[in-house]
Amino acid sequence: MSSLAHLGRSSRALNSTLSRSTLGAARVNATTAPKRTLLTVASALGRRQGTSVAQKVAFRNTRANQTAIRAFSQSYLSLNASEVDEESDDPTKAERFADETDVVIVGGGPAGLSAAIKLKQLANADGREIRVVLVEKAGEIGAHTLSGAVLEPRALNELIPDWKEKGAPLNQPALYDQMKLFTKNYAIPLPHPPQMNNTGNYIVSLSNYVKWLGEQAEEAGVEVFPGFAASEILYSEDGSVKGIATNDVGLDKNFQPKEGFERGMEFHAKVTLFAEGCHGSLTKQLFRKFNLRDECDPQTYGIGLKEVWKIDPSKSKPGTVVHGLGWPIDNATYGGSFIYHMGDDMLSLGLVIGLDYENPYLHPYKEFQRFKHHPYVKDLLEGGECVVYGARAINEGGLQSIPKLYFPGGALIGCTAGFLNLVKIKGTHTAMKSGMLAAESAYAAITAEDYSEEKPVVLADFEQKVKDSWIWKELTEVRNCRPSFHTPLGNIGGVIYSGIDSILLKGRTPWTFHNTTPDHERLKVAKNAKKIDYPKPDGVISFDLLTSVSRTGTNHTENQPVHLRLKNKDIPVQRNLKVFDGPEGRFCPAGVYEFVDDESGPEGSKRLQINSQNCIHCKTCDIKDPSQNIDWVVPEGGGGPQYTFT
Repeated sequence: MSSLAHLGRSSRALNSTLSRSTLGAARVNATTAPKRTLLTVASALGRRQGTSVAQKVAFRNTRANQTAIRAFSQSYLSLNASEVDEESDDPTKAERFADETDVVIVGGGPAGLSAAIKLKQLANADGREIRVVLVEKAGEIGAHTLSGAVLEPRALNELIPDWKEKGAPLNQPALYDQMKLFTKNYAIPLPHPPQMNNTGNYIVSLSNYVKWLGEQAEEAGVEVFPGFAASEILYSEDGSVKGIATNDVGLDKNFQPKEGFERGMEFHAKVTLFAEGCHGSLTKQLFRKFNLRDECDPQTYGIGLKEVWKIDPSKSKPGTVVHGLGWPIDNATYGGSFIYHMGDDMLSLGLVIGLDYENPYLHPYKEFQRFKHHPYVKDLLEGGECVVYGARAINEGGLQSIPKLYFPGGALIGCTAGFLNLVKIKGTHTAMKSGMLAAESAYAAITAEDYSEEKPVVLADFEQKVKDSWIWKELTEVRNCRPSFHTPLGNIGGVIYSGIDSILLKGRTPWTFHNTTPDHERLKVAKNAKKIDYPKPDGVISFDLLTSVSRTGTNHTENQPVHLRLKNKDIPVQRNLKVFDGPEGRFCPAGVYEFVDDESGPEGSKRLQINSQNCIHCKTCDIKDPSQNIDWVVPEGGGGPQYTFT
């Protein structure tokens, strides 16, 4: 508390100094309207001195120091909130301070950062001053980003043509493509579909790439705030979106304020862009409020599990890209594997399993560990060291599952809408392009001569821009591939159809297959499913789950509200355990859920224990729970995995 008090006094001193300067218009004063926060003042100070906010607070780039900068700003807010709301004895009811901006972007991934950069580029080209704020729940930009990844630089070439000169971490070109059919003991070469040709692409760490994009955004004048978790959508009286609020910090597990409690803050904006990534917690609310999914198919998902290894230099083949089908996945389960030689003797490998799988005993994490014991894979890993593990859900529904993209006051961009090209196994380029198109629409709307604060911005032209772009062309060509796996022929039928469609037809068919059933409805009841006997990890090639979780760097503040909310605490035992034999403990790739003895109940009774501190923010539980009883919401900002090389 002494450090917070010191930071609070420092913020008051800074405010006092600034209020006497030429920045008086931006002065933080609880009695003025609109209210301003220390962030606004710091931004104004940065602009006046020709530097970005990031440069003024450059020390925040580590998790510990980012927490300090948050404490600095939030201490200011809490001190002033107490002055505003002196009559309230409940600090959770204190008035939140609101910061006014032109555009607020939720999520610091490829889509959100591309939108932010494009907005500032457009404004700078016109000599206009617009304010763009981006909030990201991770403690650092890129810390929650995980992908294969082979990056197609098409969107990057459009956004930052001189990216090589600017030091983008695209260091390893993709040089060799291979496709293999894995049996238990063999890796059989297969023809390579043209859409999977990676000539001109780069094998990257997407987390490092996103960090670099964050630096470009800050240099362009975007105000980037990692460690700020957007937990609430704010609405105007007419029902349009007017911004977001970050969550309160310092609540205990019972939602009671602890010492050092800090109220969240609000960002009000003319346009709010949601770039939360796959299955965003706020995006789910937008779907319901504005009926955005009424005219599209249900989204279908996969879970991608990944490790990065430092391998024997003699086995490293920089630039080699290997994609696999088959073992250990059975013919009824959609999925595939990847092995990317990154350079510097680093190897990225993983397994993607469709979350429409039927067998409740399937354990994606254990399937991945088993995959590494295939002779082809094991030979690559022997003598090496696993340095990173991670997992996250991905959108697989494609064109048919894209929702309406806009609503009064904002739009959906990137993977929160679902632009992944599953045949290419790429979504970064489409996510970036969607963010750039949304930026164009938003900029035009808020700078138009007929713009009025009396009516909400409606970005209807953004959706048309997407449909007129190469995003739509790409997704149209491959729209039937993923649904073709939902036939009695399973993966064999899907591979045959997808091969014909991608090589010969290229989507030029009068028919469109559909994703008809949500993933959570596809689980069989346990009595009709076959149990799977998984081998024990050897600690060399394969590992127990908690060892892998330790490689994610995951950390959450202790004694905070559980961010995995059960709508009904009885359902896990009464339905999921009874009917499906407790799939929560298997579909989670981080050991968050386990059924344990209920000491308060009758002998032999069970209860679901939630180890939320293990959560790596993959969202799989929210997607695959057969009872749809788990609601994933954001924890305190800065918590979660700390990914590197992912």
